[in-house]
Amino acid sequence: MTRWDVTGTTVLALLAQRARHPYELHRFLIDTHKDFVPGLPRSLYHAVERLARGGLVEPVESNRQGRAPERTVYAITAEGRQELTHRLRRMLERPDRDTTVMYAALSLIGVLDAGEAERSLRTRAADLEGRIAAADASLAGLDLPRLLLLETEYARALHTAELAWLHEVLADLRSGELGWSGPVNENDRTGREP
Repeated sequence: MTRWDVTGTTVLALLAQRARHPYELHRFLIDTHKDFVPGLPRSLYHAVERLARGGLVEPVESNRQGRAPERTVYAITAEGRQELTHRLRRMLERPDRDTTVMYAALSLIGVLDAGEAERSLRTRAADLEGRIAAADASLAGLDLPRLLLLETEYARALHTAELAWLHEVLADLRSGELGWSGPVNENDRTGREP
């Protein structure tokens, strides 16, 4: 099982929209019920620090409103945008026992362009097909009581259900029923710098 940095990836995705300070990121996650980000607010502040050390985000200004503490506003770097795309594609492409990973990736999928998202979902579908075939081979090849194979049946059922859903989403993407406005960036809407 791969260890995913769901919190860091979420920070990158939100900063891809526009520059923000960590408290604003925290409020947004709470207000939009992004429950897949664990350990708020501490995990978020640590993620911002890690991303800044790695050159994926950078401070762009500090401000203070009234008696509130000074807040540093961060923006994503060009390297951070590349890393975000890489992380999201991997999260979408690779099924994980922790369904939080896919939940988070789907919540953030709008930062990818439609072609990247479709390719990633197709890769995931192919992986699931392989897992279903492997489960079928195990179930057919093992001479064991069914009681000892229930977990394989269960995994197969989950993969089959997800695969059916993925096929529907991909069909809707191809037909245009699932609209795609492209990567979300507040600059595109306002014409201003963040």
